[in-house]
Amino acid sequence: MPSGSVTDSGVGKQIYIGGEWTSSSGAESIPVINPATEEVIAYVPSGSVDDADRAVEAARRAFEDWSLTSPTARGKYAAEIADVLHGRAEEIADIVSAEVGTPRRPAVESQVNSAISTMRSYAALARTYLWEERIGQTVVVRAPVGVVVAITPWNFPVSLVIEKVAPALVAGCPVILKPSEVAPLSAWMLAEAADAAGLPAGVFNLVSGRGPVVGEALVRNPNVDMVSFTGSTRAGKRILELSAGHVGRHVLEMGGKSANIVLDDADLDKALPAAVKTCFFNSGQVCVAPTRLLAPRSVYDEVVERVREIAESVSVGNPADAVDIGPVVSDAQRARVREYIQVGIDEGARLVTGGTEPPEGLGTGYYVRPTVFADVENSMRIAREEIFGPVLSIIAYDDEADAIRIANDSPYGLSGGVWSSDRSRAERVARALRTGMVRINGGTLARGAPFGGFKQSGIGRAKGVFGLDEYVEIQSISHPA
Repeated sequence: MPSGSVTDSGVGKQIYIGGEWTSSSGAESIPVINPATEEVIAYVPSGSVDDADRAVEAARRAFEDWSLTSPTARGKYAAEIADVLHGRAEEIADIVSAEVGTPRRPAVESQVNSAISTMRSYAALARTYLWEERIGQTVVVRAPVGVVVAITPWNFPVSLVIEKVAPALVAGCPVILKPSEVAPLSAWMLAEAADAAGLPAGVFNLVSGRGPVVGEALVRNPNVDMVSFTGSTRAGKRILELSAGHVGRHVLEMGGKSANIVLDDADLDKALPAAVKTCFFNSGQVCVAPTRLLAPRSVYDEVVERVREIAESVSVGNPADAVDIGPVVSDAQRARVREYIQVGIDEGARLVTGGTEPPEGLGTGYYVRPTVFADVENSMRIAREEIFGPVLSIIAYDDEADAIRIANDSPYGLSGGVWSSDRSRAERVARALRTGMVRINGGTLARGAPFGGFKQSGIGRAKGVFGLDEYVEIQSISHPA
């Protein structure tokens, strides 16, 4: 078992730089806490600026050879990593469930299986992507952007890591991964998979640590060509500030406050259960969660009552059991969500169900009661700020134009939903929304379709060809006419 493994003793003792497990120069360790039990389940190194610099140097040394490796060969490495991850899928799901609090089945489906499928899709795309084309006497080449830093969040610590690492590797870019210090353990599984796949030294590097130390050191480093980040809008803005001096490239997937519009001809039997399920999925810790439910005044009271009944049927408990949602990820996150619930009460919204008290019988663990507010005004903080917890705000609207206005009245523009029995009407409303993705009647994003947002929800796109495009530079090589 590799010396840096999380599986030999439950502790990620070392970081991975230049193809080797190595000790961090940082003097401290970061505890990883199981949010269902509040127990420490592992420790990972609290990395240093020196660790960050060493990782960048290793990636820079690897760039020339890796960038000249054929896309087909790079795709084969990606496929091998996917195979290794597939062989350890159950183990990875156990780790994700323990460090994030995601119930076991969603941990397998939305975290692990999704990540493996993404890695395999990029392995296949390496063979079909338009790496170069001819325009007259000019050859247009898609060349790797360079050294990439991937800074990833805790809510989907496997799938969102792979969404950055896979296209970067296939594009020919060495990667330094800085996982969230809250849920970092599954990143060690990826490092082990990269090592087992025989990835050349320095092409993949893992440095754990806190954002203000390791994250900022990586972003500031002038030898980093691109930062790919998923997290809060505040942190994304900080990345832009730090990397401005060397004009780095960025893909930033940040906050969301998505609106789910139920039109007056919608099938409420389908729309409302889906609205609650998608809002509360992963305990509401999802950037695309439709946390604003817009309902017509003509059926508003009915919508509120039916949503209350559905929300109160959501089971909360230990993620090892057959429950709908588990805890939120940390004590700090629980405090944040409870504070927002109190803000909603203080702002005058009507608390329909839930509240600041822990769910009955769950005194241990970072649990939050699924909460629904009615009579919410779009000017309220609970309607404008990302809560990242199981909190749904129901907002009344007058007509279709009013619904569109309310939905667009947000600093964010990541996702959204429209429910209607009229397909053309639903698409017309969807096209009027200033948001990167819209689900009509619960439709799902097709594999390879672009993922990303407008406004303060981010810069750039993930998934498929659109994701790979972010990791290449366009070079024109011209011959005499």
